[in-house]
Amino acid sequence: MPVERTFTGLPYDLDDLLPELAGLGRRTTLLLPKSGSPGVRESSLGGPLLWPADEPWPTCGQPGHWAWPDEKSPPGTVPMVPVAQLFARDVPEFSFPEGRDMLQLVWCPLIHPQDQAHAALPKLYWRREADVLAVGVLRDIPAPQAGEYEEEFTPSPCAVFPTPAVEYPNWDMPEELQQALQPRIEELEERFGMEYTRFACALQNKVGGYPAWNQQPDWPVCERGHRMEHLLSITAEEELDMDMGDLGGMYIFVCRACPDLPYAHRYDC
Repeated sequence: MPVERTFTGLPYDLDDLLPELAGLGRRTTLLLPKSGSPGVRESSLGGPLLWPADEPWPTCGQPGHWAWPDEKSPPGTVPMVPVAQLFARDVPEFSFPEGRDMLQLVWCPLIHPQDQAHAALPKLYWRREADVLAVGVLRDIPAPQAGEYEEEFTPSPCAVFPTPAVEYPNWDMPEELQQALQPRIEELEERFGMEYTRFACALQNKVGGYPAWNQQPDWPVCERGHRMEHLLSITAEEELDMDMGDLGGMYIFVCRACPDLPYAHRYDC
């Protein structure tokens, strides 16, 4: 049965209902879909990107990547597709790197058997909006040809309404604590008529907070041994027309302890 991803929260402070969760709440910004076609200077999911005119559009030429149904690797390189664009003005609770006010995520929508995730292959960019406007915006962005891409990893353009929230751990809850709280969590589920994951966990597109895991956590560690920070969750939602395998999710992580801000990704379904 698919996990219900809509985060509703509660009209009560969960710290009061489950004091043991105090300190485990994390700030997140939900990327709720809204009607309208996004422009290049708007935060969006799958929408057009404010891409500098003097920088080639990214492509992927990894050998062996393939798309359904024939699993054949397309010849040459494949243009990556826009996945997310966020401006600092829209997510004020999220900390951008110094001198940057724009985050862009693209990925190759093919299946990559050589990659740990065995799914789409993402690439992350931090930019300054004024720098892009100074050089001009790339208008002629190539798109993958029919049969060259995996539709289940190609999001439809969607404007977003960033909404701050506080969420609590799902899979990231310590096992002993989860076992101790389970009877009281079940009481709250019966009381409010919804599962814990709906009133406590944001299992949807978001910035910050906990990854929207479908399975056991798999936190990456950078090459210098730092546990990386969850940056962004991109999940299968109806508005984006993506299945992502089987209602899966892609999770992007960044290491702020390293000056070059290395990033990593995980995927599950």
